[in-house]
Amino acid sequence: MINCKKNKFSVVTSKKILNKNNSYDAILVGAGIMSGTLALLITEILPEIKILIIEKLNKPGSESTGAFNNAGTGHAANCELNYTPLDENGNLQIDKALSINRSFENSMSLWASLYATGKIDIKKFLKFIPHISFVTGTEDISFLKKRFKAMSEYQEFADMEFSSSFNQIKCWAPLITNNRNPLDKVAATRIKRGTDINFEALTKEYLNYISNNKNVEICYNTELIDLKKIDRKQWKLKVRSLDREVSLITSYVFLGAGGKTINFLQKSKIPEAKIYGGFPVSGKWLICEEKSLTEKHNAKVYGKADIGSPPMSVPHLDTRWIEGKKFLLYGPFAGFTTKFLKKGSYFDLFSSIKKNNLFSMLDVGIKNNDLINYLFSQSLKSHNSRVENLRNMMPSAEPSNWYLENAGQRVQIIKKTKDGGSLQFGTEIVNSGDGSLSALLGASPGASTAVSIMIEVLKKSCLFNSDKFDLEKKLSYLLYESESKNESDNNFLEIIKKRNNSILGFHP
Repeated sequence: MINCKKNKFSVVTSKKILNKNNSYDAILVGAGIMSGTLALLITEILPEIKILIIEKLNKPGSESTGAFNNAGTGHAANCELNYTPLDENGNLQIDKALSINRSFENSMSLWASLYATGKIDIKKFLKFIPHISFVTGTEDISFLKKRFKAMSEYQEFADMEFSSSFNQIKCWAPLITNNRNPLDKVAATRIKRGTDINFEALTKEYLNYISNNKNVEICYNTELIDLKKIDRKQWKLKVRSLDREVSLITSYVFLGAGGKTINFLQKSKIPEAKIYGGFPVSGKWLICEEKSLTEKHNAKVYGKADIGSPPMSVPHLDTRWIEGKKFLLYGPFAGFTTKFLKKGSYFDLFSSIKKNNLFSMLDVGIKNNDLINYLFSQSLKSHNSRVENLRNMMPSAEPSNWYLENAGQRVQIIKKTKDGGSLQFGTEIVNSGDGSLSALLGASPGASTAVSIMIEVLKKSCLFNSDKFDLEKKLSYLLYESESKNESDNNFLEIIKKRNNSILGFHP
């Protein structure tokens, strides 16, 4: 048996983390935003399900979910220019932006429902703040105008504003105009209904709430060592806690262990895992706590990525609130390491190389040589060169006001295709054919769209097999306080946004 003690990160009341037969209906690996969201959804619609969450570290949300390990942007495609690329004919592609926006609205809907019923406190993790896209130069201004014209025709982005006025942009975000030549060609779009989300604090809100359910147990300092299918309906997991190894039995496994998920997925030996590999990308932030600067900036301002840089390296200057304190973050600056987690091992990448993915990983390395060189060059930047990069967005930046911190580790997906290896940016779910195991791979916009992603995971799992119609109604009521929905109906979207605004406190 493994003893589970009370700690400040959860309110688990059971002294024993494992029940007498070490058997659970579901085991969730990792205590970040993904596992927290899935566990909450399960307990809300299937409260009788016995759940165990295991976490290698001593508290939840410490890796990619950690407050300083991500930008905290509630990704709704309001300002992220890489979500609306141009195709080969110069046409704006908007489908991804619409999908991400609707998924984030689902997250807002769940938070509104939980807050309205006293289950979580939004004041601990959510701030409304404008989202701004900012560009310079004739070509990029033309792109931004095209983006604004296309997006503002949709209900999701009807409130978007466009300006090429230096003075107007100065009112929106003075730090990006200070010391800039007023004759420079600049343009920006703004959506006031943006958000800054502390996903670490949100995860703790979820876990504190669900641990009141007697069927939920959470164990920290507990590491997954191995897993294997022992029969058609059960998995056996070997875990290590307090230097002891224990075997667990479960009908369903969710792998939500950040970058390490790829290693665990390979250990599962499900056929669906054979086509995947991982490409680690590290990141760093410039951080400012100088009050004279933090008080002047109240927005998340996104620019355009450098040519050859990965999407996660889109430069942005963010207002962030963490534990009641206001910060400015700029970056991320990319880098390369063989670790899959910030607190992982340098052997993570090498242990993920298998005969099934070796050639696709080599193929990606050859095809993306420019990207690899870019990552190494980013790693070698000095503090002054990073501040010089910041001055592209904030011309008045001074090195003495900023310090460098490591951001979270990301593992981008390498996937075997008929055309060889493919490096993919984004989030992807891998499900076993029988619905007994799910794994989440990839990076942004993951946390922001966690609710929609975990609903999809839940629906494809073996837990969702009984009375699907009734479970669908419960999910719909949980999100929308209604047993029916039509997410593509503009009237429905408007009603939901008004409802969420009212509960969460956004006043246009």
